[in-house]
Amino acid sequence: MAISGGTAHTIPSDLKQTLSKDKQALELWEDLTPLARNEWICWVISPKKQETRDEHLERVISELKDGMRRPCCWMGCIHRKDKKVSPSVKAILDKRKTAKT
Repeated sequence: MAISGGTAHTIPSDLKQTLSKDKQALELWEDLTPLARNEWICWVISPKKQETRDEHLERVISELKDGMRRPCCWMGCIHRKDKKVSPSVKAILDKRKTAKT
C-alpha cells in the first residue's frame, strides 16, 4: 500500500512501517494535508539519537489518535526550499547555534 509523504520529504521506511501496523493511525495520516505530513516526517527524522527517533515514531501514532494534526511545539520543517524561514524559526535556530558554541 502506498503511504503519502509530505511536501519536502518522502516518508521514511521506519515511519511507513509504523503506520502500516495501525489502520486507524494510517487513515488519520492520509487525512492530513501534505504540509502537515511533512512536519510529522521532519519531526521524526530530525533527532540525532535513534532512541529519540523511536520515541517520535511511537508518538506519531498516539498523537494522531489523540486528534493532533501536527507535532506539538514543532517549529516546522526547516528543510522546505519553497518558503523563507520565518523570523520566529530563525530566532530559534540562531539560539540553538549560540547554545552549541
